[in-house]
Amino acid sequence: MSKEKNKAPKLKRSMTASQMEMISLGGAIGVGLFMGSTSTIKWTGPSVLLAYIFVGLILYIVMRALGEILYINPSTGSFADYATDYISPLAGYLAEWAAVFQYIVVGISEVVAATEYLRFWWPNVSAFWSGIIIIIFLLLANIVSAKAYGALEFWFAMIKVVTIILMIILGLLVIVLGVGNHGHPIGLANLWSHGGFFTNGIKGFFFSMAIIVGSYQGIELIGISAGEVANPQKAIVKSVKTVLWRILIFYVGAIFVIVTIYPWNQLSAIGSPFVETFTKVGITAAAGIINFVVLTAALSGANSGIYSSSRMLFKLAHDGEAPKAFGHISKRVVPNRAILGITGGILIGFVLNIILSMVNKTMGELFVIVYSSSVLPGMVAWFVILLAELRFRKHNQDLMENHPFKLPIYPYSNYFALIMLVIIVIFMFINPETRVSVSVGAGVLILATLVYWIRHHKKKID
Repeated sequence: MSKEKNKAPKLKRSMTASQMEMISLGGAIGVGLFMGSTSTIKWTGPSVLLAYIFVGLILYIVMRALGEILYINPSTGSFADYATDYISPLAGYLAEWAAVFQYIVVGISEVVAATEYLRFWWPNVSAFWSGIIIIIFLLLANIVSAKAYGALEFWFAMIKVVTIILMIILGLLVIVLGVGNHGHPIGLANLWSHGGFFTNGIKGFFFSMAIIVGSYQGIELIGISAGEVANPQKAIVKSVKTVLWRILIFYVGAIFVIVTIYPWNQLSAIGSPFVETFTKVGITAAAGIINFVVLTAALSGANSGIYSSSRMLFKLAHDGEAPKAFGHISKRVVPNRAILGITGGILIGFVLNIILSMVNKTMGELFVIVYSSSVLPGMVAWFVILLAELRFRKHNQDLMENHPFKLPIYPYSNYFALIMLVIIVIFMFINPETRVSVSVGAGVLILATLVYWIRHHKKKID
């Protein structure tokens, strides 16, 4: 660790292990599952189940690699610290700014989504004012204390988890017992009856993975919250072991129910599969229930984004890569100015979206491209975790002898995950529907790299 890093004031360890787990769940189970699952299914059909499992395997390797390093050194900033220490200062810089960009963009998109969900109950309420109220609410939740943020995120995540569990149970009743289908079990035929299991071949399979990677992003929040959790070693082992399997069960279970009950090629016509499944078994208030759940999912996504990116901005300030003001800590031991900075970024983006949508609908569509451009910067965290773990092993062979939480099948599992992530990025450039978004994301990373080189070249000259 550099001396400069050690100057950074420590954040309070006021979060519980269960809150840490729920934060990670909340970060990874977002609006994408409830509203966006049909887009992944259209590219690959029922084989999307295997795609979710396959990306889940990559994620398992990433999380075990992160858990291995975190166990030795639980710190706020986590994977960005490790990128700096074990790869290069540029890697740490990119990891931090990529996370800040990613979660500001995610925050904007989630606030925009939340204003749309509120129209379900109050169609005449101004999207502008409801968005402002949501942003203020999230700002207050984060600025009070890490404990307050953890408590709010715990309940947000709990609502999503309970809904998915209910969806899976009800779906299985429809599939196996025919509940809601006049007593006729639907069975498993929809998995292969409409063009086969792999409907668009290997290319479609890899196209879907790009979106699935975006859906899973946020699970690395375990690392960022490790600096504010009590008894971090015990919490890290428990969280890494349990959270990943829970996410896989929730995603794969929910997607299995959807592609088994409904023919995959008719999903675009039925609206939300969650609403349809609840309605099918006689829950008439299904639309209202699911709208409430997706509203909490949107708030949860924005809440997680403010929390994680503010910690990154706080660390950047102490590393001399962002204005020093963002390195301030309040009496409540939270990086209040960094939180204000991130929330301000979300507010500016939200207002710009409102203005662009009013001026020209095509400009509004441009903003959608910017939203989805966060997927590639979001992958930076996964890349640096895997690369840092390879170097970590080489530099800490003495610590690894009695390490209780090693990455299995090292180093082959690590190389496998890295290669697959590179292949997924290549397919994002091949796919016409993701090419522009991934190019914008790549542009952001290139710009950040240029800024880094220019600033550090000036420092050398000075």
